[in-house]
Amino acid sequence: MQNRALNATADHASPFSPTAPDQAKDAPLKEDIRLLGRLLGNVIREQEGDAVFDVVEAIRQSAVRFRREDDRAAGAELSALLANLAPEQTNAVVRAFSYFSHLANIAEDRHHIRRRRAHLLGGSAPQPSSVAFSVARLKDAGVGRDAIAAFLREALISPVLTAHPTEAQRKSILDAGLAIARLLAERDLPLTPRERERNVQLLQARIATLWQTRMLRYEKLTVADEIDNALSYYRTTFLRELPAVYDDVEREIAHGFGGGALDLDDADYLQMGSWIGGDRDGNPNVNAATMRHALLRQSATILEFYLDEVHALGAELSTSTLLVPASEALLALTRQSPDDSPHRNDEPYRRALIGIHARLAATARELGAAAILRKEPGASAPYRDAEELHGDLSVLAASLAANNGAILAEPRLNGLLRAVRIFGFHLASLDMRQGSDVHEAVLAELFARGGVEPDYAALGEDAKVALLLGELARPRLLFSPFLDYSDTTASELEVFRTARELQRRHGQRAIRHYIISHTETVSDLLEVLVLQKETGLLHPDGMRGSVMVVPLFETIPDLQRAAAIMAQWMALPPVAQLVAHQGRLQEVMLGYSDSNKDGGFLTSNWELYQAELELVDVFAAAGVRLRLFHGRGGTVGRGGGPSYEAILAQPPGTVNGQIRLTEQGEIISSKFSNAEIGRRNLELLVAATLEAGLLPGGACAGPQQAPRLALFEEVMAELSQRAYHAYRGLVYETPGFTDYFFASTPIAEIAELNLGSRPASRKSTRRIEDLRAIPWGFSWGQCRVLLPGWYGFGSAVSGWLGEDQDGERLATLQEMARHWPFFATLLSNMDMVLAKTDLAIASRYAALVPDEALRQRIFDRIAAEHAATVHCLERITGNAERLVHNPALARSITNRFPYLDPLNHLQVELIGRHRAHPAAPEDRHNRVHRGIHLSINGVAAGLRNTG
Repeated sequence: MQNRALNATADHASPFSPTAPDQAKDAPLKEDIRLLGRLLGNVIREQEGDAVFDVVEAIRQSAVRFRREDDRAAGAELSALLANLAPEQTNAVVRAFSYFSHLANIAEDRHHIRRRRAHLLGGSAPQPSSVAFSVARLKDAGVGRDAIAAFLREALISPVLTAHPTEAQRKSILDAGLAIARLLAERDLPLTPRERERNVQLLQARIATLWQTRMLRYEKLTVADEIDNALSYYRTTFLRELPAVYDDVEREIAHGFGGGALDLDDADYLQMGSWIGGDRDGNPNVNAATMRHALLRQSATILEFYLDEVHALGAELSTSTLLVPASEALLALTRQSPDDSPHRNDEPYRRALIGIHARLAATARELGAAAILRKEPGASAPYRDAEELHGDLSVLAASLAANNGAILAEPRLNGLLRAVRIFGFHLASLDMRQGSDVHEAVLAELFARGGVEPDYAALGEDAKVALLLGELARPRLLFSPFLDYSDTTASELEVFRTARELQRRHGQRAIRHYIISHTETVSDLLEVLVLQKETGLLHPDGMRGSVMVVPLFETIPDLQRAAAIMAQWMALPPVAQLVAHQGRLQEVMLGYSDSNKDGGFLTSNWELYQAELELVDVFAAAGVRLRLFHGRGGTVGRGGGPSYEAILAQPPGTVNGQIRLTEQGEIISSKFSNAEIGRRNLELLVAATLEAGLLPGGACAGPQQAPRLALFEEVMAELSQRAYHAYRGLVYETPGFTDYFFASTPIAEIAELNLGSRPASRKSTRRIEDLRAIPWGFSWGQCRVLLPGWYGFGSAVSGWLGEDQDGERLATLQEMARHWPFFATLLSNMDMVLAKTDLAIASRYAALVPDEALRQRIFDRIAAEHAATVHCLERITGNAERLVHNPALARSITNRFPYLDPLNHLQVELIGRHRAHPAAPEDRHNRVHRGIHLSINGVAAGLRNTG
């Protein structure tokens, strides 16, 4: 049966063979996609039969002609094929095109790696976004090696994985994809004919596994599931690649300045963070128990890695004292080992490592991770902390270095030493997050029950601040064990107590940040300090705290108030003490998603920029270092886009070696499911931070300097106002817009998907204000409008240009695009969004709106704004085509969109059927309902950054 399937395409065209011509350098990609498409076709024919195969092929051909030739007859033919699909064929067709999107992603990722390796092997100049490129740029600017090293010793660059998954793939699907990626990589090696045949057989087997694996989750994800999903990326990428990035950075700096060893062992500048299990904002499923579970699973993951690495080191370090001496410190470590085998009397490294393994096993048992233990070498005392483990491993490294064995530390020991510095016993810092209104409610109850203030919530801001400062100065507690409290208050206090317990067990780096959503006043920050004092996280004597309070400014008004709030906050005497204890450092988080949903793409970007500049001034006046935490999502509308360019486009002074940024949704999979691509994405974060922090005047220095910069900012302020009114006028002020949105997008169906543990809306309403920004952006992506990534730009620019008879204003915008990285990046990201926007497909979704007058009125406005936006972008850039400066993405879109279009058409067809005859809520296996969810998965995979 297998041989028949492998040869099936000899007489039949594959339904997934790319037909557009590619450049010669992309020929291997074309070959990979053709191979995967052919094998997928084989699987469909074998698993589903010739009839399904043939209809998939007919749909593919019609879609390609419709997309590439603008053939109206092909469009009518495509609509007829989709409308007349037999019910039993529909889901097979949806799955076929969905899996092609997944397979195309794997092939493209492999090709990126292939091209990068070819570039490095060819000895070409360093590529932008590499550390080598950044070091060369810094050297040319007069920044010395010592300055770079000092910068890194003080830096913190932290990607933070969040539990906001628009990632529609199950882990089983991701695992199968990884296996396919490994087999594709194998094909770049010199294989014998038999090996190549075997490789094809295994690829088809993996694709068949995909076909037989359920694509959707039928039960909603729990927080524990989200934690385990995130940890899979540590095993795949972070545990080995993060230490490797440190080695790469040291090597590139040393090489860039003429060689010589560079010691950055004391620099822990690149660390991981997580919100998964600690982000309670709007998620009732996150509490103290999930925090404990998150740290337990994180600790188990890193301890299991250490145990495996130590065991492997024991096999590798067979050095005998009969041949090579060992240090006295190593011999002392050997004497503490439970190993007494006479066969290893002359092998001190092995005996010492058995002792280290025994202590690690005891540590795992003490931290509740005994389940990871297999064979224990003997009883031993647990490590007090990761620094003690690092000390023991350093003894081995020092002994090797002193006795002609430094090279023996290279394969594994040095990487393990680095990993211990980075990951400790906690793996990643777990942030806590909660909304400010919850803190207010908890303190209102504590004040009332304690007889301090009967109605705290009714107080004015000044009275609240005075009361909270007074409470911080008093040594007493508000909580009484003799009183009963509401479930909310009891749960919130338990969270704070648990944070203290987890710090004690796993180290202070286990929990370092407390994010306050909806920060609108200084009292919002002080409330968390009082709650920390209540639970022992804050010592009022000297204002010493172990968890930094971090405000999150999200909406447009919040961003506009941010600098004033932080100035008032840092001027408070107890806060000044606290900040001094924190190393004169304070973090501020900026929200991209909600500011976009609130004010639109252009205004959100501008207000974020303005807020950052104002914060820089406020912090400089206070003598405090600013660390910005960027709450970015996957879509451009939520701050997404290339990270390197985004960091370089930050205002001068805002990336001073301190930056944290969220990684969310399918972007986590896209960046980190492949180890080599993950390493590259981690490297570019370091590269961008070096340039933005160390280049004189910032990475954006040059032609944008005053007075031109002042003019550019003045223009942006006016454009922002115009864009804001256009966006708000549509989304919040147009009667019936909410009805249009809910009818013309699959928002209701997305809310039913088992994507995560968090509800799609903050409240049980249909108000846009209450809808979470993630499903808001995800929905617009599914229907190919992608409105949050461009709407308002056309109105703003065309209105500002006005008559512009002499072309002076247009020339100014063109100069801004050439010389201002902020504006250039904004245009580049919008260009990408517009390349993925398709109003012809969007019109099919609009037809789902039952009110014809409403449909026509709003869709016409969207279409008009889209036309204006495209026209204005083309006038500014001079490019009539999309993605002129990103040919790789342009080719990707050209190749994949003919296969994505049928999914959109099918989704519309299925949504129409479902809404006309809705299935019972308990009928989760309903064919139509399942088909909609399958199509959502496929479209998300095809667009890649819709979350």
